[in-house]
Amino acid sequence: MATNLTLANRYAHSLAQSLMVAVIVFRSEAGFAVLPADEFEGDQADVVTEFDPHEG
Repeated sequence: MATNLTLANRYAHSLAQSLMVAVIVFRSEAGFAVLPADEFEGDQADVVTEFDPHEG
């Protein structure tokens, strides 16, 4: 978990590029978290950013 959105976004971007999978940054009670998009089962309203390495 990260409490800094900038840090979470940087981590998510790096993870998406290295794993070549879409990842999302979402808000949780403890801060921000990063997870592969296909594993996220939460509320779409909690999604802050999505990084997809296959899109421009």
